[in-house]
Amino acid sequence: MASAAEQLAKNLNFGTFAKAKALQQRIWFTLGALLVYRLGTYIPVPGIDPDAYRQTFEQAQQGIFGMFDMFAGGAVQRMAIFALNLIPYITASIVVQVITTASPRLEALRKEGESGRRKINQYTRYLAVLFCAVQAYGIAIGLEGSQGVVIDPGWFFRLSTVITLVGGTMFLMWLGEQITSRGIGNGISLIIFAGIVANLPATVVQTLELSRTGALPTIWVVGLLVIAVAVIAVIVFFERAQRRLLIQYPKRQVGNKMFQGDTSHLPLKLNTSGVIPVIFGSSLLLLPATIASFAAQGDAPQWLSVTAALLGRGQPLYLILFAVLIIFFAFFYTSIVFNPTDTADNLKRSGGFIPGIRPGERTATYIDYVLTRITVIGALYLTVVALIPEMIHSQLNVSQFIGGTSLLIIVTVTLDTVTQVQSHLIAQQYEGLVKRSRLGGKRK
Repeated sequence: MASAAEQLAKNLNFGTFAKAKALQQRIWFTLGALLVYRLGTYIPVPGIDPDAYRQTFEQAQQGIFGMFDMFAGGAVQRMAIFALNLIPYITASIVVQVITTASPRLEALRKEGESGRRKINQYTRYLAVLFCAVQAYGIAIGLEGSQGVVIDPGWFFRLSTVITLVGGTMFLMWLGEQITSRGIGNGISLIIFAGIVANLPATVVQTLELSRTGALPTIWVVGLLVIAVAVIAVIVFFERAQRRLLIQYPKRQVGNKMFQGDTSHLPLKLNTSGVIPVIFGSSLLLLPATIASFAAQGDAPQWLSVTAALLGRGQPLYLILFAVLIIFFAFFYTSIVFNPTDTADNLKRSGGFIPGIRPGERTATYIDYVLTRITVIGALYLTVVALIPEMIHSQLNVSQFIGGTSLLIIVTVTLDTVTQVQSHLIAQQYEGLVKRSRLGGKRK
């Protein structure tokens, strides 16, 4: 039998949405914030010759620059103030989370609640500024090494570039936090989502142009469309897949009446970590690869040029490191967001138990065993979706959008945002039912 929430979800309609004024305000705020972000991707960094830079970018866009530009929503192609996007902040978040698991002080701080979380977020911001400054300085050096890109090379250009790019990333960090608190959905994910979706029209035009000129056979265009649809279907299936553990509650006696024990389920998502492993893995690869690629254009050591080539899109080293990082972060992030010991303790306190499993430590061990098994499947699913299309499209030299990484981010963020919208609408219906029941009670 469907639960009350599931029954309400089935009855959601546009009439319910029209009454949800608070939800409408959140959606409009989110759209306005994303519009501000898109406008910022067209404001160029000062001191650069746009035509010379465009030629330099076109020579390298099939490599790591193409991946970076995909996340930045075209800001790299225009070397805009948001060219670094949120990559330094995501990298800093990874480092802080890894350190937190190894540092008792930070672990205790994380368990303090809201105040501890704010302090950890503050440390993350400081580290993000450091990463952003280092990466921005590397980009400034790389731009000066490119022939004719910088109008007036020197320390003034380097300093202004670092300040501009760091300021752009800090603004996006603040904007993402505002979307999360005052809008709908996860602000960081939505900014990356907006950047990828913004490149969709150009991707379609580019693919059709390749087919028109004969550079890409028509059969391959149809094949790419079929692959994209198949990847979307696989992503939706795995993101909604769950392993449900049966939870039994004992009989209880209230007065002279004996109430039958209830049963429920503990849902374990097949991919508990969501799209985080792919974003984290891409961010860690983009940080050194971008600096190496820019620096390799000038008078750089031979090893730096070799590193930039090995970390190029579709290269074996890039694919291997990407797969390892996805699998690692799938397990790492799952261990952060889901604690089997805490779940077992909560079940024990509420009187629930898994049939055939002793409450307490044995239950925690069993949940951890099941979670580990399904996380293996989820990590393999993320790896296949992210890498197989990547290898195919790297051979065809088509846009990054049709790759598995971009589709995974788009579908996952869309599902998460729709779920949050649905939750707001369900809450709106519950509030309406409560108000009607109170009015009915007053009339009586």
